Amino acid sequence: MTGTGSLEGGEALLDRVFLNRVLEPGDETAGRWVREYGPATVVRRLRDDTEPPLPGVGPKRWEGLRARAERADPARDLAVAQDAGMRFLSPGDTEWPRQLDDLGDARPLGLWVRGPADLRMWALRSVAVVGARACTEYGAHMAATVAGALAEQGWVVVSGGAYGVDGAAHRGALGAGGATVAVLACGVDRPYPRGHTQLINRIADQGLVVGELPPGEHPTPSRFIVRNRVIAALTRGTVVVEAAHRSGSLATARAARRLGRHTMGVPGPATSALSAGVHELLRQDDAVLVTDAAEIIELVGDMGELAPERRGPVLPRDLLRPGARAVLAALPGPRAARADEIAREAQTTEDDAVARLYELRSLGWVERHGDGWKLTRQAMMTARTGRSPC
Repeated sequence: MTGTGSLEGGEALLDRVFLNRVLEPGDETAGRWVREYGPATVVRRLRDDTEPPLPGVGPKRWEGLRARAERADPARDLAVAQDAGMRFLSPGDTEWPRQLDDLGDARPLGLWVRGPADLRMWALRSVAVVGARACTEYGAHMAATVAGALAEQGWVVVSGGAYGVDGAAHRGALGAGGATVAVLACGVDRPYPRGHTQLINRIADQGLVVGELPPGEHPTPSRFIVRNRVIAALTRGTVVVEAAHRSGSLATARAARRLGRHTMGVPGPATSALSAGVHELLRQDDAVLVTDAAEIIELVGDMGELAPERRGPVLPRDLLRPGARAVLAALPGPRAARADEIAREAQTTEDDAVARLYELRSLGWVERHGDGWKLTRQAMMTARTGRSPC
């Protein structure tokens, strides 16, 4: 199950796995070393205590990296991964998602993957749905509903596997019989949080579980933050469903914006602290307000995938011809008015107004009162209930 399809070959694969164990995800200095010197040279410099430190780090940090290098065993990591049903992807593999290259020197050195699907193909039509861990019932409902509808339309839902909005999004996609990817901040052989072990194993069976960290590694607060850049880069857009002002999901959205991806937010109650971060994102960061999957697909989808036009219910007066509607609107509520007065208000001739009034009378909207015209009782009720006077 390991990534033997790399264009770099077997030794280069071992070098990548070695560096994946020694270097922290998102380390741009280390990414620059790999880009400028190549993985093999960086591995040699880390392993050989006679080599000087690579540029950009002080002696203390270099000593820490060398200590990690002494314990690294890439062959063992690959064996553990194979036993756990994992594979390792390197940049250049046929399954490598090319959009991750947009991260520059912060690009992952490689990815560990569990699951039967092709990550590159799934990522081409994917949307991130992220948000608060301690979400409300509203947030969980919106995440599950949006994710399920996206999945039904053939979109892959990507999230972080966490409690709250993430878990609701994954379950919504799975419940719709669709595709979902969990991007973890730990080794993908150790589901986190523990309470989501069953969910994450189900995702691995039906979808994909992805992570940068090698087998057995645990999450830390900083690893959650750097993980979010992968979610942002992997997908065509990020939707935030509930987020407080300091929520990590806002970091995902802002990373998406920096990468030129679509950034979207689902609004919540103005009084909810868990929606305050989303509202700030919508006000200050050029995010787009969305309320359902159709509006999301309109942004991230291909040309022509437009959301349906939003309209209120069709009222009986909407079915009248424009001239008749104008005359009806000119009648002054409960009192009667002469035809010439109605014509002036409707900005038409008296003869045209009379013709429209007789038309409206036949439909039950108005009635004659001596020399004047007034709304029928049923028509005035219609203004309150929306039902036809007939």
